[in-house]
Amino acid sequence: MQKFTFFKKFNILANDKITLRILEKNMGDNAILPFYYYSIFDKRDNHAGYISVRIGNNIHSYYNGHVGFEVFDGYQGNGYAYEAATLVIEIAKAHGMAKIYLTCTQSNIASCKIFEKLSAKKIEIVKIPKECFFYREGIEMYCIYELEL
Repeated sequence: MQKFTFFKKFNILANDKITLRILEKNMGDNAILPFYYYSIFDKRDNHAGYISVRIGNNIHSYYNGHVGFEVFDGYQGNGYAYEAATLVIEIAKAHGMAKIYLTCTQSNIASCKIFEKLSAKKIEIVKIPKECFFYREGIEMYCIYELEL
């Protein structure tokens, strides 16, 4: 496995709407790329969800995407996932990535809208191949978006 260096300057990220606080920096393994994992807090310091950004490329990052997020019920609809994604995209840039993939199930209209607001382009709707670590029988079709950095 190739050596990877996490940047300390990304332990806390913030803008005028949210703050991200690092929970974990994980080196990954043969399938999982190194990733930063954060808690999302609103401006009142309420825990609103989580976001991660994976650094590097492999078959799994194409289908699973480089950014994953969850916003808790009660906090959805405030733009927190979009704001958090704009912050973690800067990490991918700092690690020299020229593009990232953003993915979701075909029925996840909210995530598709976020990806489009980020100016990502939908490149295909696909069936997840069996060699992907998160494959399971009957898994829904996935939308694959590409975002040039």
